Amino acid sequence: MKLNIEERLLHFKQPAGTSRGVYTTRRIWLITATDAAGHVMGIGECAPLPQLSCDDVPNYAEVLRGFCDEVERTGLIPYEALRPYPSMLFGLENTILTPQKPTPNSIPINGLVWMGTFEEMHQRIEEKLAAGFRCVKLKIGAIDWEREIALIRFIRERYSRQQIELRVDANGGFTVEQAMSRLEELAKYDIHSIEQPIKAGNWKEMARLCRESPLPIALDEELIGVNTQEAKAALLDTIRPQYIILKPSLHGGMRGSEEWIRLARERGIGSWITSALESNIGLCAIARFTVKMYGPHITMPQGLGTGQLFTDNIELPDVEMTIEQGRLMVAARR
Repeated sequence: MKLNIEERLLHFKQPAGTSRGVYTTRRIWLITATDAAGHVMGIGECAPLPQLSCDDVPNYAEVLRGFCDEVERTGLIPYEALRPYPSMLFGLENTILTPQKPTPNSIPINGLVWMGTFEEMHQRIEEKLAAGFRCVKLKIGAIDWEREIALIRFIRERYSRQQIELRVDANGGFTVEQAMSRLEELAKYDIHSIEQPIKAGNWKEMARLCRESPLPIALDEELIGVNTQEAKAALLDTIRPQYIILKPSLHGGMRGSEEWIRLARERGIGSWITSALESNIGLCAIARFTVKMYGPHITMPQGLGTGQLFTDNIELPDVEMTIEQGRLMVAARR
């Protein structure tokens, strides 16, 4: 088996705003496995997020090449050595382990509304609702707080909790001092949950928020860089969140994410899976992994709605993915 690496730069259709800044492009590395005759055996995607992934290292391609060389020599993925490099592990897993022929699936997903002006976010919400989404996730923390609350209030005045489930993601944008008052204000509007209200790394304060918040808290960035089973258990036992959110590219590949989910279940903590701005290659692998973890009849909306963000996404020759009425549909291409 030969593993070839190709670097790609994807371009967003619209700037993607987060509390850390605005993305206009997305750099990924594709791994292609071929046999002795040159036939393609599998393709995987390595997609670290700048300034967020724990393996966002300056010599990324060089480190990835080293792991690919080892896999070529041994035929095995060096899982323990790859624990600090989750995006590389995920890429190798979906190159070598993921079957290329899809099983047809229909997965409920949330509609993602990126940060923007009040008017932009309002328009995007209306578009998601018109497209049949019944769960919408709002990125908050970029515009004036009072305007964000006004937007959420506006939605709730028009749509009840039964009509639309609202999730919010602060990306660590609240200070410790203001977090509780903002959680209390958000709780007035029947919010399903809030992701990462304060910055990662402050376990004591996050544990207090999870204990006292009137709103369920989901951890995302908090899990990044927590790579051993012992450290994962310690985090869950200390903070005791209501949910954790798994992005395989950030949280240990598929094996590491499976470890997180198992540890969370043992503690009565809920979870769901999201993509992390991968191309269709990574998204397809995550969709398969989601069905593996939660079964074919998933009811909780997952975060797999990022596949249509790019002008130059990668077409899959054997797989067709579409979004219909708030569901990600995966099927073999005819």
